[in-house]
Amino acid sequence: MSTIKIKLKRSPIGRCENHKRIVKALGFSKVGQELEKEDTPEIRGMINKINYMVEVTE
Repeated sequence: MSTIKIKLKRSPIGRCENHKRIVKALGFSKVGQELEKEDTPEIRGMINKINYMVEVTE
């Protein structure tokens, strides 16, 4: 399966609780961190919820 790179561009501080939980569930611990995840519908849904906070590279 293909992978995607996700970079956290904005802090979750001051965001709604659901968005904070999504950031933590994806595995982010600090701003600027870049993760590589499998490209699944579940991950894509999480990214779509917090699309204003992350940058995605295919």
